[in-house]
Amino acid sequence: MSTQLIFQTQLVLGYVACLLVCGTWIIPRLSTMDRFSAQRVIATIHSFRFFGLVFIVPGVVGPGLPAAFAGFAAYGDFVTGLLAILALLTARIRPLFWLFVVAFNVAGATDILVDYYHAVRLGLPNVAGQLGATYVIPIIYVPVLMITHAVALYWLIRPQPSTSHAVAANALA
Repeated sequence: MSTQLIFQTQLVLGYVACLLVCGTWIIPRLSTMDRFSAQRVIATIHSFRFFGLVFIVPGVVGPGLPAAFAGFAAYGDFVTGLLAILALLTARIRPLFWLFVVAFNVAGATDILVDYYHAVRLGLPNVAGQLGATYVIPIIYVPVLMITHAVALYWLIRPQPSTSHAVAANALA
């Protein structure tokens, strides 16, 4: 099996496994929380994205990792992580909290989509071994991040249920 096929298979299966975990455990639990608390949990998950800077650490990744991919991925993750941390730090100032929640979700989802574009354009699946120790990031961590961005953005744009509907829904659950 080629490196490209192995990487692409693992990427797809990473999304399948993460969708199953999120659908079974994470989203149902977040759905029982109020919007603010659920977004804080998602921000906490994304606050670790500073770890993406590892894509530009020599010795952790191979010298054949395309620099155009590595730099953008590293700094996109770094910015998203900082925005998520700012959301958490401003939780007591609700307007700022919501501003940073929108910012980290838009920046983070955009970062991942652009990273996928760069990966395809630069042939990353063919040189996936150059990811070195960071190989696990696109296979396991990125699917969790993208799924939680999708959930967070959906919850940001959907109409908020009225209190009476929310109480009734919780009573039925």
